[in-house]
Amino acid sequence: MRKLVYYVAVTLDGRIAGPGGEYDFFPQGDEAQAAAYSAWTTTLYPETVPTAFREAVGVADAPNRHFDTVLMGLGAYRPGLDAGMTSPYAHLRQYVVSSTLQADIDPAVTVVPGDPLALVRELKEEDSALGIWLCGGGKLAGALLPEIDELVIKNYPVVAGDGIPAFDGAFDPTVFDVAERTAFPNGVTLTRLTRRVQAN
Repeated sequence: MRKLVYYVAVTLDGRIAGPGGEYDFFPQGDEAQAAAYSAWTTTLYPETVPTAFREAVGVADAPNRHFDTVLMGLGAYRPGLDAGMTSPYAHLRQYVVSSTLQADIDPAVTVVPGDPLALVRELKEEDSALGIWLCGGGKLAGALLPEIDELVIKNYPVVAGDGIPAFDGAFDPTVFDVAERTAFPNGVTLTRLTRRVQAN
């Protein structure tokens, strides 16, 4: 069965964006540090680079390594849309969960106005060696928590104070185990966690 993986950047206080959806305050470090970090993450997860920027960062022809599908809430989709990109991840199959977005926004994007849990369960049953990338946002992640198999958290050394939480849903303590962790000179820590299997 395919995995749903929440791959996302967070602040020290668990925010994925500011209160207005801003994310330009995430510190990158100096030029050399930022370049080393970017090269590492884009090499490991090339499919998470928006299509418009893949050539600039050297992954234009890179095969998808982990995901063939991306799932976004409207908040995660909005920055690209505001910049004129209706199909931000053209190299992936794209779903946007929204009850307000027009269904025909782009032929390469499937707008899902209803139950995201049903969609994910259907996608997980597909025959594919690659997973499903949950790109955000917090409300969608909260709704999909029962189906999230892995977390890949890029933790930045900054406190937002307010903003969009990584998970915005009902109280539902869910334990994940650390599978691997990498620290970068710019202060970012990337941690991959897997959902703990509960004993019967």
